[in-house]
Amino acid sequence: MALGDLMASRLVHSSTSSSAAPSAELPNHNHHHRRTSSVDELPVENGPEPRRDAADEEPPAPVAYLPQVVVLCEQRHEGFDEAAAAAAGPSTSGLVSKWRPKDRMKTGCVALVLCLNVSVDPPDVIKISPCARKECWIDPFSMAPPKALETIGKTLHSQYERWQPKARYKLQLDPTLEEVKKLCNTCRKFARTERVLFHYNGHGVPKPTANGEIWVFNKSYTQYIPLPITDLDSWLKTPSIYVFDCSAAGMIVKAFLERLDWSSSSSGASMKDCILLAACEAHQTLPQSAEFPADVFTACLTTPIKMALHWFCKRSLLRDSMERNLIDQIPGRQNDRKTLLGELNWIFTAITDTIAWNVLPHGSFGC
Repeated sequence: MALGDLMASRLVHSSTSSSAAPSAELPNHNHHHRRTSSVDELPVENGPEPRRDAADEEPPAPVAYLPQVVVLCEQRHEGFDEAAAAAAGPSTSGLVSKWRPKDRMKTGCVALVLCLNVSVDPPDVIKISPCARKECWIDPFSMAPPKALETIGKTLHSQYERWQPKARYKLQLDPTLEEVKKLCNTCRKFARTERVLFHYNGHGVPKPTANGEIWVFNKSYTQYIPLPITDLDSWLKTPSIYVFDCSAAGMIVKAFLERLDWSSSSSGASMKDCILLAACEAHQTLPQSAEFPADVFTACLTTPIKMALHWFCKRSLLRDSMERNLIDQIPGRQNDRKTLLGELNWIFTAITDTIAWNVLPHGSFGC
């Protein structure tokens, strides 16, 4: 069912079910309200109304009442209690129980490293004109470079925090080698045996080297300093997950594979102890289309619904009549399935989980 048909059906249902309710103003557009007040809860402004006989009462005129946030009320939404399901825990019988981990690995700390060097392009990247500029959906050239870097860092933090609200976050903007080392050691000390997520944005530095090195800066920002992946891995240790959003990110994956040697039983590490997410292959550069943000890989990971809708709008037959700014105004919460945004996230998660179930080994599916 299309989104427009879904909303139309809700309007018809609401109009029918509220035919016996008095007229009331639509609720305020406040996304923080998880529920809408019923008519019986509306306050009486001038004290109690005078008593009336049943014969004197006139039936109120029917009105169409559309809740602002909670609009999805089908059986599949009402019949599922997320809190009860979480309290009950995973199933202990059937096919699912054979591969579902009983204790899912928690992400205790998130390290965000942004090497953007705003307004200075790296020497080994030839950019088209116009090219992608936005980072975390923010145009860094719309403000002073220091302010842009700080704003992008805070936005990335908030994007990750929606998915990992309980993790501890550490942010480094255009860091030096020593700052990255301190960051990694601090994150591992805090996370202990839990997973550490290391996010690296290398859009303002050269591509990774064939020796498995990424780049950071010196203290005066006059030179690019190589950071060997072997050092990074020794600081973060395992369990860990790496996100490399940079051109030739596949170089880093190859270096990790050579270091960790997955097939060796004496290494003491397993595939699920270290997860690598790379934006592209070793021979590829990041896409530069101005239609999408420069960190399109990060956008797919942290704001998947927004990225998917932007991708759809660019290719839809109705693209000329669509207002893309409405994508940012979808009401609801991602973790509330009775809202529009929650329903979209629910559908998206079902699709991506199905893809992962059919592609990944079952032992890695729930990591």
